[in-house]
Amino acid sequence: MIKISTSVNIAGITFKNPVMPASGTFGSGQEYREFINLNQLGAVVTKGVSYYPWQGNPVPRIMETPSGMINAIGLQNPGIDVFLERDIPFLQKFDTKVIVNVCGNTVKDYLKVVSRLSEQKVDILEINISCPNVEHGGIAFGQEPKMVEYITKEIKKIAKQPISMKLTPNVTDITEIAKAAESGGADALSLINTITGMSIDVKKRTFSVANKTGGLSGAAIKPIALRMVYQVYKTVQIPIIGMGGISSVNDALEFIMAGATGIAIGTANFNNPTIMIEVIDGLENYMKENDIEDLKEIRGIVE
Repeated sequence: MIKISTSVNIAGITFKNPVMPASGTFGSGQEYREFINLNQLGAVVTKGVSYYPWQGNPVPRIMETPSGMINAIGLQNPGIDVFLERDIPFLQKFDTKVIVNVCGNTVKDYLKVVSRLSEQKVDILEINISCPNVEHGGIAFGQEPKMVEYITKEIKKIAKQPISMKLTPNVTDITEIAKAAESGGADALSLINTITGMSIDVKKRTFSVANKTGGLSGAAIKPIALRMVYQVYKTVQIPIIGMGGISSVNDALEFIMAGATGIAIGTANFNNPTIMIEVIDGLENYMKENDIEDLKEIRGIVE
């Protein structure tokens, strides 16, 4: 019998396996530890962390949709001070890599958080550039290539850890955004974030979420996410953490075959808290059954 290894390397960091939660669906793991052993995960990806506390959007903020959900949480979080005092000590108890998702409304806000994390035991910083850029009319940082390259360069100047830029799919050409992030010095890319969507309550004759629009996630977006991961893999040389509607080992294998090195599972965690462990076990079984020693043998295999 061949000896298999599920380990992957992302930005010089070795992960025991490629499976991790998508930011915003797992907190920092506190809520899930009664369901799964966090030590089994390749990494824990935290909820978005901003410099100041963010209150988020008004309720209602979540709406189930066919094959998915719309959320308009608004990146609610208590800010970097609470995160460093509460979440980092918790995560250091486990044998898993730590990826901290960073959000902000200005470039300075991002840089403040990155600076505060510089001396922490954090493996990768995932930079959420789907946030509105309040200095430029509210357009998301990640929707304009020049801004993507600029903010990536600025963060790389001070970041002590590798950075993965989390890309929004709400653009005309995802490859242009990916190339801009790579040009700015990104060590990896995370894609995709949620797709802007809307739902209307016909009985109440109003929007289902108070924010009117929100981010669509879940199985409904998987074909789009898979296509974007494939396109970006063919365009850049840096590793990709793929996400978007993954809810089974077959979904994860599709993303790997499209070019993803890491696999992030989000919405599926809400209705099946053990899904990540099931995918890890499923990957091992698939490798054994198909005589695959290393996942790189099938990464990007489709042409």
